[in-house]
Amino acid sequence: MRESSGEKRVAFVTGGSGFVGGRLISALIAQDWQVRALARGQKAVATVKGLGAVVIEGDLTDRAALLKGMSGSQIVFHVAALFKMWGSQEEFDAVNVDGTRALVNAAVESQSIRKVIMVSAAAVVMGDPKPMENVDERVPLQQRSFAPYSASKAAAEEVLHAANGRRQGFETVALRPPMIWGPGMPTLDHMINVVNSGNWQWPDQGKQATSTCYVDNLIDALLLAADRGQGAYFVADSDQRDFKSVVGGLLETRGVKASDKSISFGMAWRVAGVMGFFWKLFRIKGEPPITRQMLRLIGKPFTVNIDKARRELGYVPHVSWKQGIQKMTASAQ
Repeated sequence: MRESSGEKRVAFVTGGSGFVGGRLISALIAQDWQVRALARGQKAVATVKGLGAVVIEGDLTDRAALLKGMSGSQIVFHVAALFKMWGSQEEFDAVNVDGTRALVNAAVESQSIRKVIMVSAAAVVMGDPKPMENVDERVPLQQRSFAPYSASKAAAEEVLHAANGRRQGFETVALRPPMIWGPGMPTLDHMINVVNSGNWQWPDQGKQATSTCYVDNLIDALLLAADRGQGAYFVADSDQRDFKSVVGGLLETRGVKASDKSISFGMAWRVAGVMGFFWKLFRIKGEPPITRQMLRLIGKPFTVNIDKARRELGYVPHVSWKQGIQKMTASAQ
């Protein structure tokens, strides 16, 4: 339950200079929290300082910095993660798994932290490509070699859940959003670049059902989790749309329209496999135009059930698709 003393609550945030973390810091300060934020590099330091957080310089491997940020804090919000569509398993694990392990160990060691809340990903339950609709928390975690990002997030969840109860009064929560969207979303620039290059094609005409999570809805869930719940929770918007209408709507907020060119999932999967092979063989710089990890995230129907979050966290997705699109359009003008 929420503490009733007149003192400000103190939170320690990782990933505070990013798309989600920056909004979380602002929301916490608006609710009269004192916020400490881990920051690596001068750009991140300037960003979190500008948001009103106390800067803790260091990274997820810096035990001293972690303990400094956690001293006197009650809640850790673990938002930092490596997210991209191409890279080695070792690269993802170093940040997402080893970083989570270091953070959890420090939180257990710190006597003031009572809960670690991690932004995980809905993709942690994605195995081999197949339709997955109305997925809930009973579906087991999955790890596939073609999807090093989601495999690393699933492994990070295992680390997090294993720490639940390691110390009396210590709890952990993993929130699992699908595609996070909203003003300033970094992935939209990448989508626009692909469309403008003429390389965009819709897998299976983009008809696959898709869950999304507006960034402010995720922030609401994070704030609720500070006082309620433990374990894993899917959090998403109330709207569920097909993939083409989701991406098409996002592109339209920037005045961009994708062509109607389509490719079958099977063909796209084979092409991505060939590209991945040659990118690794010849150590080509940059990301392939299409990867199997990307296709697994977007190429098959995938929707999540948020009943557990509604019931245990009191989660309500306040921002609708229409409202979110209006906010994005206004911010782009």
